[in-house]
Amino acid sequence: MTLSKVTLEGLPVYRNEPFTDFAIADNRKAMVDAIAAVKAEFGRTYPLTIGGNKVYTAETIRSVNPGNVDETVGYACKASKAHAEEAMGAALTAFETWKRAGAAERSSYLLRAAKLMRERKHGFSATMILESGKNWVEADVDTAEAIDFLEFYAREAIRLSETNEHRPLVAIPGEANRVEYIPLGVGIVIPPWNFPLAICVGMTAAAIVSGNTVVLKPSSLTPVIAHRFFALMEEVGLPAGVINYLPGSGAEVGDYLTKHPQTRFISFTGSKEVGLRINRLAAETSDGQIWIKRVIAEMGGKDGIVVDETADLDAAAAAIVASAFGFQGQKCSAGSRAIIVDDVYEELVGKIVARTRELEVGLPELDFPSGPVSDPLAFDKIMEYIDIGRGEGNLLVGGHKAEGNGYYIQPTVFSEVSPKARIMQEEIFGPVLAISRAKDYKEAISIYNDTEFGLTGSYYSQDEGRIAYATQEMHCGNLYVNRKCTGALVGVHPFGGFNMSGTDSKAGGYDYLLLFTQAKLVSRKLK
Repeated sequence: MTLSKVTLEGLPVYRNEPFTDFAIADNRKAMVDAIAAVKAEFGRTYPLTIGGNKVYTAETIRSVNPGNVDETVGYACKASKAHAEEAMGAALTAFETWKRAGAAERSSYLLRAAKLMRERKHGFSATMILESGKNWVEADVDTAEAIDFLEFYAREAIRLSETNEHRPLVAIPGEANRVEYIPLGVGIVIPPWNFPLAICVGMTAAAIVSGNTVVLKPSSLTPVIAHRFFALMEEVGLPAGVINYLPGSGAEVGDYLTKHPQTRFISFTGSKEVGLRINRLAAETSDGQIWIKRVIAEMGGKDGIVVDETADLDAAAAAIVASAFGFQGQKCSAGSRAIIVDDVYEELVGKIVARTRELEVGLPELDFPSGPVSDPLAFDKIMEYIDIGRGEGNLLVGGHKAEGNGYYIQPTVFSEVSPKARIMQEEIFGPVLAISRAKDYKEAISIYNDTEFGLTGSYYSQDEGRIAYATQEMHCGNLYVNRKCTGALVGVHPFGGFNMSGTDSKAGGYDYLLLFTQAKLVSRKLK
């Protein structure tokens, strides 16, 4: 198939990337080998890349294995404001050519990258296991999602380019009308450390396949996996300057680029506090700026699972524990609250505690269910919240540092927590679950809604009338019924939240690329 003939009809039907079954011996061996290969590269220095030029700096960012803090995954060169200005210039130059590339050409780079990532998936996963502390399954899912984003957005870009075929305008006599989705310009992509491949890939791929060029400022906690993705895009032949790899300080480089008059959009995933700061800085017009900057933000969550007395309690307990403690609760979608009606409260809490006690904490490369949190700042913050929780509820399990040469914390459960308690209201981003009691399902849903966030939620019930009520009343961007509140799949569960959870951008959905484009109507009078 030639590039010019890439169409939706010419591509295989989209399917989500399957997860790896590590119960199969060959798959386990492949992961063990991949971890060893990544460890053999520990200590490398990764340069900035600006317009295709490799730039080494005296100051670097040390990437530490959070599961074994004696190990250095690598060193990322650290950008200054001067480097940021150079990267902006390189992106602006590349944009003049890249914006004229057709959707088929731009998509072809994503499809090639997806193919190679699929072939090397364990290497990408192993890097995350060692750099971010994910266990094998969490890392494998992260890589699969990255592949999904590449495949899905490539197809979406082609679909939008064929919009008159797929979504025709109303026809009138004497005119030919069409809508073209054209790129915005240079964007700043600021991905998080907790999904350091999937979200980094998704945000970057969406921006560039839409015809924009970007400055990619990865998290300082996970610059090595971001570089691995960037190097893959170089390998597939992406033109220089379309992506500029620029690790650096958020306060210095991030703020500088956010305020830059040539910045057209900022795509951010991270905390509420940083997201609001970016939104505020982006709203201030700089000298020479001729547009309103667009902010695409996915921020925090204080997500919860509501359970009524008709629910399957075993299924609910499994979902609550998985949602609360998957990747140590370090997901914006993590179910850090459980709200249980009084009739089944004691029984369900007992099941939650029993399942939590089964979670073993240990080194991610050995595939323990629970691993470390991200860094010492996160460790201290979470332990402070656990101390707060001792005064706000009953500590049922956990509550202490776990053994290991890393940032390990025991999965922790508090019961009888007031809906207004801090551990029920504030995002902890760690392995801490707060449980509240409600008199009935309506009060439980009211408690669920009593937060400034609105990202994910889950409702467990076997009553169709109550499910309909929850569907109407639970205010969140992603509501799940009788399943856990984490684990959104690209193309299946478009992801994004309400209120202080962000701009409800719906990553992995059919309208996501529109955020990186502007619609231009072309109307021509016919003879």
